[in-house]
Amino acid sequence: MKKLTFVCYPRCTTCQKAQKWLTEKGIAFDVRDIKENNPTEEELRKWHKLSGLPLKRFFNTSGLKYKELALKDKLPTMSEDEQYKLLSTDGMLVKRPILVGDDVVLVGFREKEWLDKI
Repeated sequence: MKKLTFVCYPRCTTCQKAQKWLTEKGIAFDVRDIKENNPTEEELRKWHKLSGLPLKRFFNTSGLKYKELALKDKLPTMSEDEQYKLLSTDGMLVKRPILVGDDVVLVGFREKEWLDKI
């Protein structure tokens, strides 16, 4: 079985639901608190590439910080480099949970997608 890292915010109910789901499925994983140990710019670049998702999907668009910084209006004019830099400054800007494996990165918890890709 591949080594997985579950990047989450422990107080987030979606993260709690995803963690419970992984445990119930008997899937082994390491936990990383995104607020205490936010992703680096290098990690975000790697995860983004592996995920195949648009970079915008890595932003926690329902978070307070996102709204505080008015990113809805700013993101479209920011370069990818600027977005990576910004995401790496604060784990609360990053969408969670993120499940990271050697060849898979899943952003946000969608049970069917996780089932298909783990």
